[in-house]
Amino acid sequence: MKTLNVKRLCMLAVLALAGTAAQAAGFQREWATNAEGKPLEIGIWYPSPAAVQATPVESKTLRVALNGPVQGKALPLVVISHGSGGSFLGHSDTAMALADAGFVVAAVTHAGDNYADQSRSVYIMDRPLQISRVIDHMLASWNGRASIDPERIGIFGFSAGGFTALVNIGGVPDFSKTAAVCRQYPADFACQLLAKSKQPMVLPPSNTTVDGRIKAAVVAAPALGFVFAPDGLSKVKVPVQLWRAEDDTLVPHPRYAEAVRLALPQAPDYHVVPRAGHFDFMAPCDKAQAMRSPDICTCAPGFDRAAFHVRFNAAVVDFFRKTLGAN
Repeated sequence: MKTLNVKRLCMLAVLALAGTAAQAAGFQREWATNAEGKPLEIGIWYPSPAAVQATPVESKTLRVALNGPVQGKALPLVVISHGSGGSFLGHSDTAMALADAGFVVAAVTHAGDNYADQSRSVYIMDRPLQISRVIDHMLASWNGRASIDPERIGIFGFSAGGFTALVNIGGVPDFSKTAAVCRQYPADFACQLLAKSKQPMVLPPSNTTVDGRIKAAVVAAPALGFVFAPDGLSKVKVPVQLWRAEDDTLVPHPRYAEAVRLALPQAPDYHVVPRAGHFDFMAPCDKAQAMRSPDICTCAPGFDRAAFHVRFNAAVVDFFRKTLGAN
């Protein structure tokens, strides 16, 4: 009974935070062309002087200025890559916190690996190419492109998105390591995904996935971290903020974030979150999502996701301010 009460309090705190997110973000939805497949849906948050209002956006209600004008010049851009089976809404609170702080944020729904279509979920090397397409779109096609400083671009990635970010900044994965790891740890999420799909992961020709425009990366609970050990990240030259959930059972310690930490040539800004689980890096859930996806929305006993996200978002904003420059 005590455990259930703690979980209920945690859920109430999560729902409370979902209703009190950022108050100064403009928002648009667009589609970017994708030479490798289906067009890419993008959620775009940015500073705007327009008044915000409650706006339904797919499964969430966001307090944003829909299609409001962009405020500011030479703004830094942060692109967001969600986890497997997610969407551009997966980190909406972090996106709004960044927009409040003067960043333009472009969060993609990865084609072939999202909540509605997981037909290419094991083709994980599609993802870095899609991130580059999103950056192309934001710099060349978005109607607010003149407000972006192309020299100040960062990436935020969670889970499979964390892997994506590492590849985009110079990581070279060695997928031959997956067979041995999955024989020893078949319950790992990536191993279950591979076993279900019966498709191998394939490394494309070298140098096709690195995007030199990206100058800083925040990586949370990276999937497939072990494929970068011991020297697959030796070419990474940009600053990295790395996050690990202490009680993560999907990408458990030490094969994932710790493997990344050890492989990075420069020590990252490293954070271990006590009592957190894998999904605690995702945006707090609204009531409908909490009922629909309790596995994603429910906290472990003793963990306050609402309070954590206040600290988490502040740390992410601070990192990008330091590495990309604040306006």
